[in-house]
Amino acid sequence: MQVFVDSTPVASGFNRFGGFFARPWLGVLSRSLAAIVGGYALAATCAMFFAVALPIARAQAVLTGMLVAIVLCACAALWAFATRTALRAWIGIAAPTAMFWLGALALGARA
Repeated sequence: MQVFVDSTPVASGFNRFGGFFARPWLGVLSRSLAAIVGGYALAATCAMFFAVALPIARAQAVLTGMLVAIVLCACAALWAFATRTALRAWIGIAAPTAMFWLGALALGARA
């Protein structure tokens, strides 16, 4: 039994650009940027949130926030390359970053 596959290109816009976005190096680049830029943003907002949220001495709160931020930065890099798609990597890093930032703003953090 023979199965014939139609190999003619379809002239739709999705398929025209689908080949460009399906290139593997773009996914790796996007994940790398998510790990580097997103991880840094997550670490910075985490440190800021803990510095204003913890009910301990200010110096201890800042130190605790920075230590947790180092761990979260490493976890963000792992997350960026462990997820199924690069979009999930960006969303998985951007969502907690936004929550930490909004929480710090709600607690009265100043820039």
